[in-house]
Amino acid sequence: MEEDNKEKLHIRLHVYDTEMSVNIVRADEKLYRDAAKLITDTVNTYSEVFKGRKSDKEILYMALIDIALRYEREAERNDTAPFSDILKTLTSEIEDALK
Repeated sequence: MEEDNKEKLHIRLHVYDTEMSVNIVRADEKLYRDAAKLITDTVNTYSEVFKGRKSDKEILYMALIDIALRYEREAERNDTAPFSDILKTLTSEIEDALK
């Protein structure tokens, strides 16, 4: 239990217009700080374009959709299932040929 606490780190993140206090795994600190910066930068970009025409809530949702879309595109790009299927087929064919 004490080892778990040594691995945890208490940090404050600035996310757009909010300060957040979070407990994280020490090794993930840079990822958390980069994520907070991504959120802040994305919301700022949408705010510059839509402030006064859209509500703050709509702007936050637009930024959220933008970030989620980037995530989904990256996940799709890194999908290894098709490669695994091809490797299984090739392995079967090679094993059959070697028999």
